[in-house]
Amino acid sequence: MSRIKYKFDALKKAKKKGFVAYIMACDPNEKVTAELLEKLPAAGVDLIELGMPFSDPMAEGPTIQRAAERALKNVSDINKVLQLVKNFRKKDTTTPIVLMGYYNPVFVYGCEVFCKTAAAAGVDGAIIVDLPPEEENEFTKFSVKNDIDLIKLTTPTTDAVRAKKILKNASGFVYYISVTGVTGVKVAVAKQVGTAVKALKKNTDMPICIGFGIKTPETAKELSKLADGIVIGSAFINILEKNLKNGKKSVADCVKFAKEIRKAID
Repeated sequence: MSRIKYKFDALKKAKKKGFVAYIMACDPNEKVTAELLEKLPAAGVDLIELGMPFSDPMAEGPTIQRAAERALKNVSDINKVLQLVKNFRKKDTTTPIVLMGYYNPVFVYGCEVFCKTAAAAGVDGAIIVDLPPEEENEFTKFSVKNDIDLIKLTTPTTDAVRAKKILKNASGFVYYISVTGVTGVKVAVAKQVGTAVKALKKNTDMPICIGFGIKTPETAKELSKLADGIVIGSAFINILEKNLKNGKKSVADCVKFAKEIRKAID
């Protein structure tokens, strides 16, 4: 059983909602990322999405775009990201880690090598934002072989026919993007999200996590009731950006925020 499935099964049994946190690898530096990886699980984060820096993150708003720009100054290739996971696994063998990014760096690295190396480092899943189902076989033939869950994205504009196609090779959980547009800009509207998640559940038995548009404990509490979990990213990046010259404070503030979210959704 994968760490992701085990985690969501345990959450369901405990009647709790999942809390997924996104951070960009090496933003603002490797040390801060390593400390966040170590401390966020104890603050109530169930699963961590670790961003792979890319020069053209088309689904991201200004906040995560700037994070990618900062991170690229510290990251020469995917190996640096995988080393962070490998180091994390020396102390934590239970928290699922999902790499989130774009297909270009994975393609250049090589799908087979990427999946093998990621699995060996302790990665549990991947979200590849711009990889459509029509083109994913090149990746999935290696991700399945190496037990890497391919987590799929659906949006408010995804109809039932398209959802079935998108979810065909999906595993782990479904990431429902709650707003149209890019990350960190709009705020999710619960009524609209609730209707969409109900429709999506007709097409899958996998856990559904709501992301994009969740910035506060209040919004987290409201939206967590509609699905199996929530994803928060830009809010963490905003905290880091406010404390670029003070790594200790940025980590402490992220941990504090994570605890507030955990309290709100429990």
